[in-house]
Amino acid sequence: MRIAVAGATGNIGARTVAALERNGHDVVRISRSQGIDLLTGEGLDAALAGVDAVVDAISAPPIGPDETREYFATTTTNLLEAEQRAGVRHHVLLSIVGINRIDGGTAHYEGKREQERLIETGPVPWTIVPAAQFHDFAAMAASWTEQDGVAVIAPLLVQPIAPDDIAAVLAEVAAGEPQGRYVDVVGPETQDLVDMARRTHAVLGRSVKLVPSWAGPLGEELAGNVLLPGEGARIAPTTFEQWLAAGAQ
Repeated sequence: MRIAVAGATGNIGARTVAALERNGHDVVRISRSQGIDLLTGEGLDAALAGVDAVVDAISAPPIGPDETREYFATTTTNLLEAEQRAGVRHHVLLSIVGINRIDGGTAHYEGKREQERLIETGPVPWTIVPAAQFHDFAAMAASWTEQDGVAVIAPLLVQPIAPDDIAAVLAEVAAGEPQGRYVDVVGPETQDLVDMARRTHAVLGRSVKLVPSWAGPLGEELAGNVLLPGEGARIAPTTFEQWLAAGAQ
């Protein structure tokens, strides 16, 4: 199949490209480095010629909730309209477990909810894949507030997934038929975000004092089981410990 990946140079996008190519698919990389701009639509029609499916794994730059929602609305609308013109038969969105069960959360969650809404009401058959936070999320979350070797981080419960595992799922789903909302895709074990950050920093040789608190970007609306999977979740194989042992990559 000919499958396009939006966000092809990002963390998950690049891994999805690799997974698709290992499976023998012809992959089209959608990114600004390839001369394709999702914000303006430049280059999209040419890129999607002959494409059967699109995987959307883009991220937004670090901006506020309103700007993030607008960013995802613009890029998703441009992508869906170009897909319709090209006759693309399947749009696959990487989303996040639990975000449609809450109001608020991070700016990124606001944008992902807008993506889901547009895709569900859009012109292209779709599959939304809600994934847990990735194994590298804890260290990234700590970096948001780190100052002078101290970082505030929420004591969040998650069931994190290895980046390569979710990329493999996206590649598999894209090669199949549209399924609507896919089951939650998560790792094998529940983890505490503070402990994850501490252990990741140890592997990376970083010394950061972690202050557990809901006062940072991840607020109390995410406390408890909010971001844990629902019934019937798909469990990916790689544990957090295995990911750490492999160098946290």
